[in-house]
Amino acid sequence: MLSSRELEQLLKQSRADPQSADELLRLYEPVLRLLAEQLIGPVVRRREDASDIVQHTVLEAFKSFEQFRGQSEAEFSAWLKQILRRNVANLVRDHRAAKRDIRREMYLDDDEGSVSVTWRQPPGRSTSPSVRVIKAEAALNLANALDQLPEPQQLAVRMRHLEGRGIDEIAAAMNKTPAAVAGLVRRGLQGLRDQLGSTTWF
Repeated sequence: MLSSRELEQLLKQSRADPQSADELLRLYEPVLRLLAEQLIGPVVRRREDASDIVQHTVLEAFKSFEQFRGQSEAEFSAWLKQILRRNVANLVRDHRAAKRDIRREMYLDDDEGSVSVTWRQPPGRSTSPSVRVIKAEAALNLANALDQLPEPQQLAVRMRHLEGRGIDEIAAAMNKTPAAVAGLVRRGLQGLRDQLGSTTWF
């Protein structure tokens, strides 16, 4: 797990060391993939892999690293998000997707500051669902931990807690029973707890 101080130190080293820059950018790949999946929406996602957009973004950032003028992690995150958003916008335009789709998705991560992940907690009895925005190193650590889960658990947790889908909808998308999906979500959350410890968004 990374701390803000470690991120800032690696960012400082990356200015003079291409290997450190490569290491830094690889740390951001999982969280950029989550953001890309949310930004492109389900229609374009069926035709394009978010991982391809992320790889293009990371390569572009590596090649133009000397153009980054900021000093903080928040500024670096904002710079990466700007590149990612431009690539997503180009992709959506190329696929002639409705403009409202990308506008609707972009609220999930604000334009400024550190990367963030929107974590959705499904409603309990007589309560409304809650939403927590997880920022900076917590978002990076969560995205990396999610990336380590078995793929079915990763997909179920992502659709349930990052996209806010219901169990029945996830079951239809994954071609599984609702009970099987609930089990995947439960085991996936336990896997995240094992990696990250107990956290307020679980």
